[in-house]
Amino acid sequence: MTEPKISQLQPMPDDWRRALAVVAHPDDLEYGCSAAIAAWTDGGREVAYVLATRGEAGIDTLEPARCGPLREREQRASAAVVGVSEVEFLDHADGVIEYGIALRRDIAAAIRRHRPELVITLNHRDTWGGTAWNTPDHVAVGRAALDAAADAGNRWIFPELAEQGLEPWNGVRWVAVAGSATPTHAVDATPGLERAVRSLLEHRTYIEALTDEDPETYARGFLTANAAAVAERFGGKPAVAFELFGR
Repeated sequence: MTEPKISQLQPMPDDWRRALAVVAHPDDLEYGCSAAIAAWTDGGREVAYVLATRGEAGIDTLEPARCGPLREREQRASAAVVGVSEVEFLDHADGVIEYGIALRRDIAAAIRRHRPELVITLNHRDTWGGTAWNTPDHVAVGRAALDAAADAGNRWIFPELAEQGLEPWNGVRWVAVAGSATPTHAVDATPGLERAVRSLLEHRTYIEALTDEDPETYARGFLTANAAAVAERFGGKPAVAFELFGR
C-alpha cells in the first residue's frame, strides 16, 4: 500500500508592503513566526505589532504590577531584533480577555491606524493540533483579529472610530494564522532563524520561569524543531507555516 502524498505548502504572497501582527501576549509572535517577520523586514516590508495584553499574569513569581512593565520591555527589545519598531499594547487583562465588541473595536482601530495589507495572528481554534487545549486569550484575540479585518473597512461598524479620525481601511487582503493545525502557506525560516532565536531569548524572565533548561538551548531547540517539522511540506526547507485566509 502506497503512503498518501503529503500536500505541499504554498509560498506566502509577497506583493504587499505593510503587515500588522495582532496577538494576545508578549512572546506569542516569538514562539510562532518571528523568523518570517525577520525575513519580511529584511526585504523592506513594514511590520507593526499590537498586543492585547502586557502578559502581566504570565509569571507566577511576579505580581502583575511588576510583571507587566517588565514583559513590555522584553517585548519591545524582542521586536527590535527582527526589525520591528512599532509595538502597541491594548491593555486588556491578561488571562481573561473577552471576545466581543470592545476587543473587535480595539483591533479594528489598530488596523485603521496601520493600514496593513496583511494581518498576522495566532491559532484561534480550541486546540493545538487536537492534542493540547488552547488558551482562551489566544482563541479570543485570533477570532477577533479575523473579524476586525472586515470591521475596519465598514464605516457603519464602529462609526465612532471615524469621528476620532480613523477612516475605514478596506485594504486587508489576507489574514495569516500562525500555529494552525491546517496550514496552507509557508515562509523559508532559514534567513531569519538566528534572529528568531535571539528574539525569543529577549523574553528571558519568562523563559527562566518556564523551564530549568538553559534559555538559549531551549529557544534554539524549540524554534529549530518547529521549522524542521514544516520542511517536508515546503521543498525540504525549514519554514514557518501559516493558514492563509483571503479577503
